[in-house]
Amino acid sequence: MAPPRIARPSRTRSGAGSGVPNRLRLRRAGYVLIPKMVFADECGQVMDHPHWDMVVHDGAGYRTPRRDELIPLPEGSDLYLLPGRQPMGREPRTRRIRAFGAGYGEPVQAMAAFVAPAYLRLLHPAYETQKCAPELPLFAYTAVGWADERFWVAAVRVDPERRQDPPLFDLDAIESAVHRELKGHPENRLYRQLERCALEYGCRAAQNFYLHRWEAPLPTARTCNAACIGCISEQEDDRCPANHERIAFTPTAEEVAEVAVPHFERVENAVASFGQGCEGEPLVNGALLEESIRLIRSRTKRGTINLNSNASLPKTVRRLLDAGLDSLRVTIASAYEPMYELYHRPRGYELADVVASMHAVKEAGAFLSLNLLVFPGVTDTERELEHLVPLLRDPGVDLIQMRNLNLDPEMYLTKVKERLGEEKSIGLGAFMKRLKEAQPALKFGYFNPYVKKENAE
Repeated sequence: MAPPRIARPSRTRSGAGSGVPNRLRLRRAGYVLIPKMVFADECGQVMDHPHWDMVVHDGAGYRTPRRDELIPLPEGSDLYLLPGRQPMGREPRTRRIRAFGAGYGEPVQAMAAFVAPAYLRLLHPAYETQKCAPELPLFAYTAVGWADERFWVAAVRVDPERRQDPPLFDLDAIESAVHRELKGHPENRLYRQLERCALEYGCRAAQNFYLHRWEAPLPTARTCNAACIGCISEQEDDRCPANHERIAFTPTAEEVAEVAVPHFERVENAVASFGQGCEGEPLVNGALLEESIRLIRSRTKRGTINLNSNASLPKTVRRLLDAGLDSLRVTIASAYEPMYELYHRPRGYELADVVASMHAVKEAGAFLSLNLLVFPGVTDTERELEHLVPLLRDPGVDLIQMRNLNLDPEMYLTKVKERLGEEKSIGLGAFMKRLKEAQPALKFGYFNPYVKKENAE
């Protein structure tokens, strides 16, 4: 379950008995943003401190954020309360960073933002965890502060496409579209699964499918050959439950084609993707995927057939490419093998198999994306650069999708440090700059692109 969420906060009031609004301070060096620490009382009322500055955690320690690390809270983002955690701030007079709460007179809770799609979190929220605090659910917690009458977050937009921008989604229109499509496919179980994804889970891909635009999801797999720490569809214990249930059936190739083909025929530059958050690893159903792809291509040459995958089975990947797969998006948390194994916990394969699949994609002339699960303080290190840059160059990655890794920050940072030691963070901005310098043709993004084909009708 998610922590308490404040989707539309009431007007923020200053804490500690002051109604003085926070503003941008003008210095000789220029216009400098100094957000104030935000927190909530035990009833969930959001407040900003009139004096204490916002503090962040960069994966190695606490500090104040730089101006180039902050943007206004994007529309469609959420604010979360962090139970059992006291907010950290900096006292301007002493410049001391410490937890706030003692002596305030009532319990307070730290807060974080969950930024909208297409945005990358740069820094973690700063807080002090109390005894018996619960492990945080699987979300990407972003540092948030208050200044100039609005919230600010440590994030950056990494994809200009508006595929999942909240203003484009009207719930009434989505519900009407779902009911209309279901009437035309009453026996297709995959349509029913996507109904649940669209209406219960709020999946933007499923909603876009019913609204006849962009990318359609094609979930097929009930099982997986990895046990990723941050898997959002299945967890091994109840300490941190998955965000939603995994698909409970295996669709037929005909059911898959009934979703993909109409989408390709009616949507310009359409994409349909195997490998969704509501399923396991699609490659474990390689025969079904191959049959589905061939069936789709027997009915239409339009659209891009994409596979989101851990790329663990290179022989299966080659069969899918022969059948007509257009693009592969490979998900990794790290190109450093010990770190890869720590997070993904693969069963029956290793990182070398993933690399072999990537080579197979480029040898077939298909499009290759890397879905990098980004975690500040873990991803943005010299060690990661040392191993990731060669992987980008050979086989030659076309696009790197910068995706937030949804995990309790303290839990994951502790696990990584205990297993692999501590690595100094260089910052995600510098990290992305170094990647671009090493591979100038590399593109950054968030969504699976449409791949143009000469033989498309």
